[in-house]
Amino acid sequence: MPGFLYNEKIYIGVGVGVGVGKACKYTYTYIKNEKRSGLMSDKILVIGGGFSGLTAACEAAEMGYEVAIVEREDYLGGRVAQLNKYFPKLCPPTCGLEINFKRIRTNPRITFYTRSEVESVSGGPGAYNVKIKVNPKYTTPQCMNCKPGEAAATTEVPNEFNFGMDTRKGIYLPHPMAFPNQCVMDPAVAQSDEGKAIEAAMPAGHIDLGQQPETIDLNVGAIIIATGWDPYDATKMDNLGFGKYENIITNMMMERMASPSGPTGGKILRPSDKEAPKSIGFVQCAGSRDENHLPYCSFICCMATLKQITYIREQYPDTDVYVFYIDIRAAGRKYENFYAKVKADEKVKFIKGKVAEVREGSSPGSVILVAEDTIGGGKVEQEVDLAVLATGMQPTGAKVKIPGIQYDEDGFVVQQEGIIPCGCAKRPADVVSSAQSATAAALKAVQTIVRRAG
Repeated sequence: MPGFLYNEKIYIGVGVGVGVGKACKYTYTYIKNEKRSGLMSDKILVIGGGFSGLTAACEAAEMGYEVAIVEREDYLGGRVAQLNKYFPKLCPPTCGLEINFKRIRTNPRITFYTRSEVESVSGGPGAYNVKIKVNPKYTTPQCMNCKPGEAAATTEVPNEFNFGMDTRKGIYLPHPMAFPNQCVMDPAVAQSDEGKAIEAAMPAGHIDLGQQPETIDLNVGAIIIATGWDPYDATKMDNLGFGKYENIITNMMMERMASPSGPTGGKILRPSDKEAPKSIGFVQCAGSRDENHLPYCSFICCMATLKQITYIREQYPDTDVYVFYIDIRAAGRKYENFYAKVKADEKVKFIKGKVAEVREGSSPGSVILVAEDTIGGGKVEQEVDLAVLATGMQPTGAKVKIPGIQYDEDGFVVQQEGIIPCGCAKRPADVVSSAQSATAAALKAVQTIVRRAG
């Protein structure tokens, strides 16, 4: 339903086109947009600052509503920020994220809290009470270059952003395109002598070791849940050898490896010896469509693998690629055409069969993928230099549930009046679908507030 803000009033209506190239005629009905007394609120809360959360927040703010974003990480952008490229244009994450970051920077109606979490939700549509815990970063907004602090730091831990493929110091910038562009410090380091050494090395006013957690109470009229997803834990699939064999990685690890800002500077290399792989095997549905793990299709895995094959082909024209799959799901003409293009590559072989076992190969670092070929018939044992597990998409709600929000058995958010899930909090989705879902969620949030104003 089209709508717009004019003179601080919301107009919503239905339009009917009268012909291509001609003006469209719309009839609009004015709906009051007045502040209510008591606990009723016109404010919208977005929980999650990934691509869908940012889109929903910007859409709602541009319709004239005050919006607050709560994000658990130290930066906005979510999983998209970790990608090398994304569909449908195969552009880098800066392509879409920078647009939303600009919308946030230039819209005074949007407030955001990073390194924060929602502790509870109570109340009802039009008058939700939300308790938010804002955790300290131990830095100030002007701390955008932490090189002097890194030089003074001694602690090194696995870098979560790169899925542990490299390390970071106790003070760090989360990643090169982090928004907000503010360095942060590990809480454990901040409370130690190392924290004091970092403070002494940094410019005055950049470090604040006295910061404490803060609790904020918000009164909002509607809540959009955009808590996103986590890669399914590959260590739970004992038969696929992740963690046992060094040259088995996940699809998200491949994204970071292929990224110019990743741990290998954009080069796809075997973790064991940092050599270029001469053969790569992709294991589809690693954890998805499996009653012992994720019973549903994760939607993105097939296209992610096809995309990653293009990464390989750009770097290694002669590398052999093997794709073990149950079936390839490419939704829509554009994705089908992409699949056909990849399939036409004579160096890419698709094997219809679910990998049942992975064992050590005959050459150093290689592994053997074992499956039943349901088309060709017989058992297939393919040795590869590097194996990539297309791990499933698990909603964050499967691990972290917010008190006051309803979830289904898989961890996806159940929609209620005034509580609207979008993106991967609602169902597995790609970036385009997440953005569409976010726009719809923003409209539903506005409708909730408008109805309660009547």
